[in-house]
Parts: sequence; C-alpha cells; structure tokens
Amino acid sequence: MFIVTNRNIVDEDGTDFGVVGDVFNAEGPNRLRMLEATKKGRNWNLRVLPDKLTEDLLTEAGIDKPTNGDPVFASEYLFRKTIASAKADQQSPKHIVFFVHGFNNTLEDVVVRCDGLAKNFGVEVVAFSWPANGGITGAASYLDDKRDAQSSVVAFDRALDRARELLQKMRESVIESITKKLAEKVPVNSERFRELLAVEAQKHCPIRATLLLHSMGNYLLERTMKSTALRGHLPLFENILLCAADVNNLGHEEWVDRLQVRNRLYVAINESDNALRASRMKGGGRTARTFGPLDQ
Repeated sequence: MFIVTNRNIVDEDGTDFGVVGDVFNAEGPNRLRMLEATKKGRNWNLRVLPDKLTEDLLTEAGIDKPTNGDPVFASEYLFRKTIASAKADQQSPKHIVFFVHGFNNTLEDVVVRCDGLAKNFGVEVVAFSWPANGGITGAASYLDDKRDAQSSVVAFDRALDRARELLQKMRESVIESITKKLAEKVPVNSERFRELLAVEAQKHCPIRATLLLHSMGNYLLERTMKSTALRGHLPLFENILLCAADVNNLGHEEWVDRLQVRNRLYVAINESDNALRASRMKGGGRTARTFGPLDQ
C-alpha cells in the first residue's frame, strides 16, 4: 500500500507511523512525499521513499536505469509497484482505488481504513493523506482541518495530474506495441483493425481506477474543482464515489457537474454519520443538504 502526502516528514529513516507529523511539509503544503506501508502480522512497517530512486529501488520496481543519467522519481516506483500488484492475477486484475480521507484522521487511521478497503473489496489502494489533526475533537479542530483541506488543493491536483500522466504513458506504450503487431496482419484504419485494437487494448490495459472520497475529503475535491485546475485530469477514473460528503447541497452543481468520469459517479448519503457532528456545532443559518452540513 502506498500513501501520497503533504504532511511533514519527521523521520526519513523511521519505520512506524511516527515518520510523519500532523502539520504540512516543512517546504510548504504543495510539497508531496510518498510512503510505502507493508503489513507484517498485526504490525505495520513504513518506508519513506526518497524523491529520486536509488539503484536498489529501481531494481525492486523493475525499472531500467536511464542511460542519460536522468533521475527516476518516487512516483514512478509507486506506479509500477501498484500496477504490478493489481495485475498479479492476469485473469482477474484488481481495481485501483485512490482514497482521500476526511477530517480528524491520523496516518495510522488512514492506513487501517485502506487495509480494510483492500481486504473487503479486493482492490489495490493508494491514499492521499493531508494533515488532518487526528485525535483532537471539537469545532476548533474541525475548522482547522477545513483550512488545511483548502490549503491542500494544489498538492491534491499535483498528485492526480501525475497519476494521469503515468497512466497515460503506460496506455500509449501498450497501444503502440499492439498497433505494430496488428499492422502486420490487418490493414491499418480498417474496421477490423479498430475492433482488434480495442479488444487487445482492453486485454493488456485492464487496470481500472476509482476515486473514493470520504467526509471532508469531498470538501478538498470541491475546492479543487472550483479552482478549475482538475477539469482535464479526472477522466482517468472509471468511477468517482462521494461518500458521506461534508459539503453543502446548496450550490453543489457548481462543482459536481464538472466531474468527468468514464463510467459512473456515485453519491452515498449517511444522514446519521457521527463524523459530521462537528460541522453542526457551527452557528449560522442552515440549508437543505444532499451531502453533509458544511458552510461555504
């Protein structure tokens, strides 16, 4: 399991959840780092990935060392390893879920939640974790997390844009290879060629990605969509799930209608969600809500 985060890294060489803190990266909220989480029995082992891959990590991910000396970044390692794990069973490849948590979540909370998703639904999970103040309760903590979510917009956009770039590069490489092979047997641009290309592309690019956002994670998506930054990036997802979304129903069409998805957009409503109680503690007028109670 991998985590993409703009939390601060406390211990580069640590192996437990203390490797990250509960504030933004020291270089600013737009700075991203990547971690690998591995479960051993009941315990978790965490590894902070270096920005630029070492030769050992290149070997682990099956990445050839560039002959021109250019660096290979941690995102490539995360992508290769996740895809390889998802495709381990060629007959039944796993879906990949990109998960964004809500407020009041520690890194351990996030990893445990993702582990549950992986086990219960048979998916590969990559999490985007922003500095929600896990373990603290009350309206003050809620509002602080809301500000942190809004400050994480650029980091979230960068993470999704990099995922789109890597997935597109993989698909183009596979399609180029298939096209060359088919061109030797079938006339290019013929209807038969297009049919075979579609079938072979589906066979060799079977990965499907889903974006799952919970609670205040939806507020992060809302603020990102309203910045217009993500309009060209979201089509990489087969499905988008807005779960117990902590956002206003009023005006939701201003950003929900902008979401581009290959298959389906789901909105899951939980009117008794305890995680939304903090938002109800705020004063002021209220409006009818489809999602969850959060003032703009």
